[in-house]
Amino acid sequence: MDETHSHQAVASAEPGADAAEGAGTAGTSGDAGAGDLSVDRVLEALKQVIDPELGINIVDLGLVYDVGIAPDGDVHIEYTLTTMGCPIGPLIEQQMQSLLAGIPGVTSIEAEMVIRPPWSPEMMSEEAKAALGYF
Repeated sequence: MDETHSHQAVASAEPGADAAEGAGTAGTSGDAGAGDLSVDRVLEALKQVIDPELGINIVDLGLVYDVGIAPDGDVHIEYTLTTMGCPIGPLIEQQMQSLLAGIPGVTSIEAEMVIRPPWSPEMMSEEAKAALGYF
């Protein structure tokens, strides 16, 4: 089942995996039965990953493009950086791995940095835009 988180990040779960019921609604509970593993739970954990240059989390910045959860608990994240060659990529991946490893039901984590589509400020949440003075 596919779901859209906010307006920028698309999250999906493999057939048979627990995906959030409230498609398109940030902060909805996606727990459908098999523990705490859900797309929403993964996105909430990823909100603890802060871009050190901007001081805003990677979800609200619109850097997380896709979250996929396989029935066996494999989590795949597609994300981007604000600029090509940004040196914080390894730091962000390390934080993602560390935070997601503590979620019950997660068996493996694959973070894939992608460059398409390129990130733009329009991908940020309204909260991130306000914090950065982007209107």
